[in-house]
Amino acid sequence: MKAKHLNLPEDTALFNGILKEIEQTLPLKKSQADKYFLLKGILYTILTISVYAALYMIKHPLLFVLDYILYGMLAVMLCFNFAHDFSHHAIFKKPFWDNAFFELIYTMVGAHPAAWKARHLDAHHYAPNVEHYDTDLAITNLIRLIPGSEWKWYHRYQFIYGPIAYTTYSLYWVLIKDFVVLFKKQHVYSGSKFLYVFKFFALKSAYVLYLIVLPLMYSAQPAYMVLIGFIAMHLVQSLYTLFTFFITHHVDGALYPRADADGKINTSWVMNQIKSSNNFYPFSHLANAIFGGVNSHIAHHLFPHISHYHYPKVNAILFRRLREHGIEPSITSFPGGVLSHIRLLKKMGIQGT
Repeated sequence: MKAKHLNLPEDTALFNGILKEIEQTLPLKKSQADKYFLLKGILYTILTISVYAALYMIKHPLLFVLDYILYGMLAVMLCFNFAHDFSHHAIFKKPFWDNAFFELIYTMVGAHPAAWKARHLDAHHYAPNVEHYDTDLAITNLIRLIPGSEWKWYHRYQFIYGPIAYTTYSLYWVLIKDFVVLFKKQHVYSGSKFLYVFKFFALKSAYVLYLIVLPLMYSAQPAYMVLIGFIAMHLVQSLYTLFTFFITHHVDGALYPRADADGKINTSWVMNQIKSSNNFYPFSHLANAIFGGVNSHIAHHLFPHISHYHYPKVNAILFRRLREHGIEPSITSFPGGVLSHIRLLKKMGIQGT
Protein backbone atom coordinates (compact mmCIF):
# COMPACT_ATOMS: atom_id res chain seq x y z
CA MET A 1 0.00 0.00 0.00
CA LYS A 2 1.35 3.39 -1.00
CA ALA A 3 1.42 5.92 1.80
CA LYS A 4 -0.21 9.32 1.33
CA HIS A 5 0.96 12.62 2.80
CA LEU A 6 -1.32 15.46 3.86
CA ASN A 7 -2.11 17.89 1.07
CA LEU A 8 -1.21 21.28 2.59
CA PRO A 9 -1.39 24.07 -0.03
CA GLU A 10 0.90 26.39 1.98
CA ASP A 11 3.66 23.75 2.01
CA THR A 12 3.26 23.10 -1.71
CA ALA A 13 3.42 26.86 -2.38
CA LEU A 14 6.61 27.12 -0.31
CA PHE A 15 8.24 24.29 -2.26
CA ASN A 16 7.20 25.71 -5.63
CA GLY A 17 8.39 29.18 -4.64
CA ILE A 18 11.83 27.92 -3.61
CA LEU A 19 12.21 25.83 -6.76
CA LYS A 20 11.18 28.78 -8.93
CA GLU A 21 13.72 31.08 -7.26
CA ILE A 22 16.46 28.47 -7.68
CA GLU A 23 15.71 28.03 -11.37
CA GLN A 24 15.45 31.78 -12.02
CA THR A 25 18.44 33.05 -10.05
CA LEU A 26 21.03 30.26 -10.16
CA PRO A 27 23.02 29.39 -13.28
CA LEU A 28 22.37 25.64 -13.12
CA LYS A 29 24.59 25.16 -16.14
CA LYS A 30 25.10 21.53 -17.05
CA SER A 31 28.42 22.33 -18.72
CA GLN A 32 29.89 23.47 -15.38
CA ALA A 33 28.62 20.38 -13.59
CA ASP A 34 29.94 18.17 -16.41
CA LYS A 35 33.48 19.56 -16.01
CA TYR A 36 33.28 19.07 -12.25
CA PHE A 37 32.18 15.44 -12.54
CA LEU A 38 34.70 14.72 -15.31
CA LEU A 39 37.66 16.02 -13.28
CA LYS A 40 36.39 14.36 -10.13
CA GLY A 41 35.81 11.13 -12.03
CA ILE A 42 39.34 11.12 -13.44
CA LEU A 43 40.81 11.73 -9.98
CA TYR A 44 38.78 8.95 -8.33
CA THR A 45 39.46 6.54 -11.19
CA ILE A 46 43.23 7.04 -10.93
CA LEU A 47 43.17 6.71 -7.14
CA THR A 48 40.92 3.65 -7.15
CA ILE A 49 42.89 1.76 -9.82
CA SER A 50 46.21 2.64 -8.16
CA VAL A 51 45.12 1.54 -4.70
CA TYR A 52 43.57 -1.69 -6.04
CA ALA A 53 46.70 -2.49 -8.09
CA ALA A 54 48.81 -2.00 -4.96
CA LEU A 55 47.09 -5.03 -3.41
CA TYR A 56 49.13 -7.18 -5.79
CA MET A 57 52.44 -5.45 -5.11
CA ILE A 58 52.57 -4.76 -1.37
CA LYS A 59 54.59 -7.30 0.59
CA HIS A 60 54.29 -5.87 4.11
CA PRO A 61 51.20 -7.41 5.82
CA LEU A 62 50.18 -4.27 7.72
CA LEU A 63 50.47 -2.06 4.65
CA PHE A 64 48.47 -4.66 2.72
CA VAL A 65 45.61 -4.46 5.23
CA LEU A 66 45.74 -0.65 5.23
CA ASP A 67 45.58 -0.69 1.44
CA TYR A 68 42.48 -2.91 1.57
CA ILE A 69 40.89 -0.41 3.97
CA LEU A 70 41.84 2.55 1.75
CA TYR A 71 40.35 0.80 -1.28
CA GLY A 72 37.12 0.13 0.60
CA MET A 73 36.87 3.78 1.61
CA LEU A 74 37.44 4.89 -2.00
CA ALA A 75 34.66 2.55 -3.15
CA VAL A 76 32.29 4.04 -0.56
CA MET A 77 33.27 7.57 -1.59
CA LEU A 78 32.47 6.64 -5.19
CA CYS A 79 28.98 5.74 -4.00
CA PHE A 80 28.52 9.04 -2.19
CA ASN A 81 30.12 11.21 -4.89
CA PHE A 82 28.77 9.56 -8.03
CA ALA A 83 26.41 6.62 -7.59
CA HIS A 84 23.96 8.62 -5.49
CA ASP A 85 23.55 11.21 -8.25
CA PHE A 86 23.54 8.47 -10.90
CA SER A 87 20.63 6.75 -9.14
CA HIS A 88 18.57 9.94 -9.50
CA HIS A 89 19.62 10.49 -13.14
CA ALA A 90 21.18 13.81 -12.19
CA ILE A 91 24.41 13.65 -14.22
CA PHE A 92 24.01 12.30 -17.77
CA LYS A 93 21.38 13.39 -20.27
CA LYS A 94 20.56 9.77 -21.03
CA PRO A 95 19.39 7.61 -18.08
CA PHE A 96 21.14 4.60 -19.65
CA TRP A 97 24.57 5.97 -18.76
CA ASP A 98 23.49 7.04 -15.28
CA ASN A 99 22.22 3.54 -14.61
CA ALA A 100 25.25 1.81 -16.16
CA PHE A 101 27.76 3.70 -13.98
CA PHE A 102 25.50 3.38 -10.95
CA GLU A 103 25.45 -0.41 -11.32
CA LEU A 104 29.21 -0.52 -11.85
CA ILE A 105 29.93 1.39 -8.64
CA TYR A 106 27.43 -0.56 -6.56
CA THR A 107 28.93 -3.80 -7.83
CA MET A 108 32.30 -2.51 -6.60
CA VAL A 109 30.97 -2.36 -3.03
CA GLY A 110 29.16 -5.69 -3.34
CA ALA A 111 25.62 -4.32 -3.07
CA HIS A 112 22.80 -5.33 -5.39
CA PRO A 113 22.17 -2.13 -7.39
CA ALA A 114 18.62 -2.80 -8.62
CA ALA A 115 17.24 -3.66 -5.17
CA TRP A 116 18.91 -0.69 -3.47
CA LYS A 117 17.74 1.74 -6.14
CA ALA A 118 14.14 0.56 -5.87
CA ARG A 119 14.18 0.88 -2.07
CA HIS A 120 15.90 4.26 -2.17
CA LEU A 121 13.73 5.92 -4.79
CA ASP A 122 10.33 4.38 -4.09
CA ALA A 123 10.44 4.15 -0.30
CA HIS A 124 13.12 6.22 1.41
CA HIS A 125 12.82 9.31 -0.76
CA TYR A 126 9.05 9.23 -0.70
CA ALA A 127 8.54 8.79 3.04
CA PRO A 128 11.79 9.25 5.00
CA ASN A 129 11.65 8.25 8.68
CA VAL A 130 8.09 6.89 8.34
CA GLU A 131 7.84 3.47 9.99
CA HIS A 132 6.75 0.63 7.65
CA TYR A 133 7.22 2.85 4.58
CA ASP A 134 10.86 3.95 4.74
CA THR A 135 12.69 0.67 4.10
CA ASP A 136 15.95 2.18 5.40
CA LEU A 137 14.45 1.83 8.89
CA ALA A 138 14.17 -1.94 8.50
CA ILE A 139 17.81 -2.70 9.25
CA THR A 140 17.72 -4.62 12.53
CA ASN A 141 15.65 -4.74 15.70
CA LEU A 142 18.88 -4.34 17.68
CA ILE A 143 18.58 -0.58 17.13
CA ARG A 144 15.50 1.41 18.18
CA LEU A 145 15.15 4.82 16.52
CA ILE A 146 11.42 5.43 16.11
CA PRO A 147 9.41 7.00 18.96
CA GLY A 148 6.65 4.68 20.12
CA SER A 149 8.16 1.60 18.47
CA GLU A 150 8.60 -1.71 20.27
CA TRP A 151 11.09 -1.50 23.14
CA LYS A 152 13.35 -4.35 24.25
CA TRP A 153 15.41 -4.45 27.45
CA TYR A 154 18.69 -4.40 25.55
CA HIS A 155 17.83 -1.09 23.85
CA ARG A 156 18.90 0.74 27.03
CA TYR A 157 22.46 -0.20 26.06
CA GLN A 158 22.20 0.55 22.34
CA PHE A 159 24.17 3.79 22.63
CA ILE A 160 27.10 1.58 23.71
CA TYR A 161 26.78 -1.43 21.44
CA GLY A 162 25.29 0.42 18.46
CA PRO A 163 28.53 1.88 17.06
CA ILE A 164 30.19 -1.52 17.50
CA ALA A 165 27.37 -3.26 15.65
CA TYR A 166 27.60 -0.69 12.86
CA THR A 167 31.00 -2.09 11.86
CA THR A 168 29.31 -5.29 10.60
CA TYR A 169 26.73 -3.64 8.37
CA SER A 170 28.35 -3.77 4.93
CA LEU A 171 29.28 -7.45 5.38
CA TYR A 172 25.70 -8.13 6.46
CA TRP A 173 24.39 -6.17 3.46
CA VAL A 174 26.64 -7.91 0.91
CA LEU A 175 26.42 -11.47 2.26
CA ILE A 176 22.96 -11.67 3.83
CA LYS A 177 20.57 -8.74 3.36
CA ASP A 178 20.57 -8.70 -0.46
CA PHE A 179 19.84 -12.45 -0.54
CA VAL A 180 17.02 -12.14 2.00
CA VAL A 181 15.45 -9.33 -0.06
CA LEU A 182 15.86 -11.30 -3.31
CA PHE A 183 13.99 -14.34 -2.04
CA LYS A 184 11.15 -12.53 -0.29
CA LYS A 185 7.78 -13.53 -1.74
CA GLN A 186 6.74 -9.91 -2.19
CA HIS A 187 9.97 -8.96 -3.99
CA VAL A 188 9.24 -7.11 -7.24
CA TYR A 189 11.44 -8.08 -10.17
CA SER A 190 12.17 -5.46 -12.80
CA GLY A 191 11.74 -7.21 -16.14
CA SER A 192 12.39 -10.92 -16.58
CA LYS A 193 12.73 -12.78 -13.27
CA PHE A 194 15.34 -15.12 -14.78
CA LEU A 195 17.51 -12.26 -16.08
CA TYR A 196 17.10 -10.36 -12.81
CA VAL A 197 18.25 -13.32 -10.71
CA PHE A 198 21.03 -14.19 -13.18
CA LYS A 199 22.35 -10.64 -13.05
CA PHE A 200 22.14 -10.65 -9.25
CA PHE A 201 24.40 -13.69 -8.95
CA ALA A 202 26.69 -12.49 -11.75
CA LEU A 203 27.35 -9.18 -9.99
CA LYS A 204 27.81 -10.86 -6.60
CA SER A 205 30.27 -13.29 -8.20
CA ALA A 206 32.18 -10.42 -9.80
CA TYR A 207 32.57 -8.81 -6.38
CA VAL A 208 33.89 -12.00 -4.77
CA LEU A 209 36.19 -12.58 -7.74
CA TYR A 210 37.91 -9.21 -7.79
CA LEU A 211 38.16 -8.59 -4.03
CA ILE A 212 38.79 -12.09 -2.69
CA VAL A 213 39.64 -14.68 -5.35
CA LEU A 214 42.13 -12.63 -7.39
CA PRO A 215 44.00 -11.31 -4.32
CA LEU A 216 44.14 -14.88 -3.00
CA MET A 217 45.67 -16.04 -6.27
CA TYR A 218 48.00 -13.20 -7.20
CA SER A 219 48.85 -11.05 -4.16
CA ALA A 220 52.04 -11.60 -2.21
CA GLN A 221 50.08 -12.37 0.96
CA PRO A 222 48.92 -15.68 2.46
CA ALA A 223 45.22 -16.50 2.39
CA TYR A 224 44.61 -15.47 6.01
CA MET A 225 46.02 -11.97 5.36
CA VAL A 226 43.71 -11.53 2.38
CA LEU A 227 40.72 -12.43 4.55
CA ILE A 228 41.93 -10.16 7.36
CA GLY A 229 42.31 -7.30 4.86
CA PHE A 230 38.85 -7.95 3.39
CA ILE A 231 37.17 -8.03 6.80
CA ALA A 232 39.09 -4.96 8.06
CA MET A 233 37.97 -3.09 4.94
CA HIS A 234 34.34 -3.88 5.74
CA LEU A 235 34.65 -2.94 9.41
CA VAL A 236 35.94 0.54 8.56
CA GLN A 237 33.72 1.26 5.56
CA SER A 238 30.66 0.05 7.48
CA LEU A 239 31.27 2.40 10.39
CA TYR A 240 31.82 5.37 8.08
CA THR A 241 28.86 4.52 5.85
CA LEU A 242 26.35 4.02 8.65
CA PHE A 243 27.38 7.06 10.64
CA THR A 244 27.22 9.21 7.49
CA PHE A 245 23.82 7.75 6.66
CA PHE A 246 22.47 7.98 10.19
CA ILE A 247 23.43 11.60 10.77
CA THR A 248 21.48 12.65 7.67
CA HIS A 249 18.18 11.49 9.22
CA HIS A 250 18.63 10.03 12.68
CA VAL A 251 19.79 12.76 15.03
CA ASP A 252 18.28 14.12 18.20
CA GLY A 253 15.27 16.26 17.22
CA ALA A 254 14.62 14.69 13.80
CA LEU A 255 10.98 14.22 12.79
CA TYR A 256 9.53 10.71 12.62
CA PRO A 257 6.12 11.14 10.96
CA ARG A 258 3.40 8.62 11.70
CA ALA A 259 1.14 6.81 9.24
CA ASP A 260 -2.26 5.47 10.28
CA ALA A 261 -3.75 2.10 9.32
CA ASP A 262 -4.83 3.53 5.96
CA GLY A 263 -1.35 4.79 5.16
CA LYS A 264 -2.13 8.46 5.74
CA ILE A 265 1.00 10.27 6.94
CA ASN A 266 0.44 13.08 9.45
CA THR A 267 2.49 15.70 7.58
CA SER A 268 2.98 16.99 4.06
CA TRP A 269 5.57 15.53 1.70
CA VAL A 270 7.48 18.82 1.81
CA MET A 271 7.71 18.95 5.60
CA ASN A 272 8.47 15.25 5.75
CA GLN A 273 11.60 15.89 3.65
CA ILE A 274 12.64 19.04 5.52
CA LYS A 275 12.08 18.07 9.14
CA SER A 276 13.37 14.50 8.91
CA SER A 277 16.67 15.51 7.29
CA ASN A 278 19.88 16.82 8.87
CA ASN A 279 22.68 18.74 7.15
CA PHE A 280 26.38 19.12 7.91
CA TYR A 281 28.48 21.92 6.42
CA PRO A 282 25.71 22.73 3.90
CA PHE A 283 27.40 25.89 2.54
CA SER A 284 30.91 24.46 2.23
CA HIS A 285 32.11 23.70 -1.31
CA LEU A 286 34.89 21.52 0.14
CA ALA A 287 32.48 19.43 2.21
CA ASN A 288 30.18 19.21 -0.79
CA ALA A 289 33.04 17.81 -2.88
CA ILE A 290 34.11 15.36 -0.17
CA PHE A 291 30.68 14.02 0.81
CA GLY A 292 29.13 14.23 -2.64
CA GLY A 293 26.25 16.40 -1.48
CA VAL A 294 25.06 13.88 1.12
CA ASN A 295 25.81 16.64 3.64
CA SER A 296 23.08 18.79 2.02
CA HIS A 297 20.28 16.40 2.73
CA ILE A 298 17.27 18.69 2.68
CA ALA A 299 18.29 20.00 -0.74
CA HIS A 300 18.84 16.46 -1.98
CA HIS A 301 15.45 15.24 -0.77
CA LEU A 302 13.57 18.20 -2.18
CA PHE A 303 15.47 18.46 -5.47
CA PRO A 304 17.07 15.07 -6.24
CA HIS A 305 17.10 15.91 -9.97
CA ILE A 306 19.70 18.64 -9.29
CA SER A 307 23.24 17.24 -9.02
CA HIS A 308 25.21 17.88 -5.85
CA TYR A 309 27.58 20.23 -7.71
CA HIS A 310 25.00 23.00 -7.22
CA TYR A 311 24.03 22.30 -3.60
CA PRO A 312 26.00 25.03 -1.75
CA LYS A 313 24.32 27.71 -3.89
CA VAL A 314 20.96 25.95 -3.67
CA ASN A 315 21.28 25.88 0.13
CA ALA A 316 21.82 29.65 0.28
CA ILE A 317 18.36 30.15 -1.23
CA LEU A 318 16.71 27.16 0.42
CA PHE A 319 17.77 27.95 3.99
CA ARG A 320 16.94 31.65 3.65
CA ARG A 321 13.45 30.88 2.40
CA LEU A 322 12.84 28.29 5.12
CA ARG A 323 13.92 30.70 7.84
CA GLU A 324 11.70 33.42 6.39
CA HIS A 325 8.82 30.99 6.99
CA GLY A 326 9.89 30.24 10.56
CA ILE A 327 11.44 26.86 9.75
CA GLU A 328 14.92 26.28 11.16
CA PRO A 329 16.80 23.58 9.19
CA SER A 330 18.67 20.98 11.20
CA ILE A 331 22.44 21.56 10.92
CA THR A 332 25.32 19.86 12.71
CA SER A 333 29.01 19.30 12.13
CA PHE A 334 30.01 15.74 11.19
CA PRO A 335 31.32 14.96 14.72
CA GLY A 336 28.35 16.85 16.16
CA GLY A 337 26.01 14.73 14.07
CA VAL A 338 27.65 11.54 15.35
CA LEU A 339 27.25 12.71 18.96
CA SER A 340 23.65 13.75 18.27
CA HIS A 341 22.93 10.30 16.84
CA ILE A 342 24.38 8.65 19.94
CA ARG A 343 22.21 10.94 22.11
CA LEU A 344 19.22 9.74 20.09
CA LEU A 345 20.23 6.13 20.69
CA LYS A 346 20.44 6.81 24.41
CA LYS A 347 17.09 8.64 24.45
CA MET A 348 15.35 5.89 22.47
CA GLY A 349 16.82 3.28 24.79
CA ILE A 350 14.51 4.53 27.54
CA GLN A 351 11.28 2.55 27.86
CA GLY A 352 8.20 4.61 27.04
CA THR A 353 9.87 7.04 24.64
